[in-house]
Amino acid sequence: MKEKQTEGITHLGSGVNKYIFDYDPTLLEYFANKHQENDYFVRLNCPEFTCLCPVTGQPDFGTIFINYIPDKKLVESKSLKLYLFSFRNHGDFHENSVNIIMKDLINLLNPKYIEVTGEYTARGGISIYPSANYGQPGTKWESFADKRLLDYGKR
Repeated sequence: MKEKQTEGITHLGSGVNKYIFDYDPTLLEYFANKHQENDYFVRLNCPEFTCLCPVTGQPDFGTIFINYIPDKKLVESKSLKLYLFSFRNHGDFHENSVNIIMKDLINLLNPKYIEVTGEYTARGGISIYPSANYGQPGTKWESFADKRLLDYGKR
């Protein structure tokens, strides 16, 4: 049976924006990739990301960039927005947040390749730009991930 284009999508088109204020990866939804024969990048820019410092409880602000090469699934953007909003009261270090976001998207999508980068605004005079990536093991994307990570400092 062929998967419907909107099967499994509950947020988009519901007319409801239910914001969850505690980290919740179950908010993420996907739709089928209709172009699985093509390798292509999807870039998502999330400029209003907020979370809390795990020590002081002060808010941290940043931009999250998600680049991925889909396999069979793509993330539905409204669900991503709601998911990222769920970090609003989540206390964690920037490096951990980037890795959590990446791993949650890997669990949802099993992409060929993914990288998640955070560009957090300065606090205490220091900006932090952590980046994490992943390539499917045993494929060309595994070595691509290694190369991208090694080249990260050159960007």
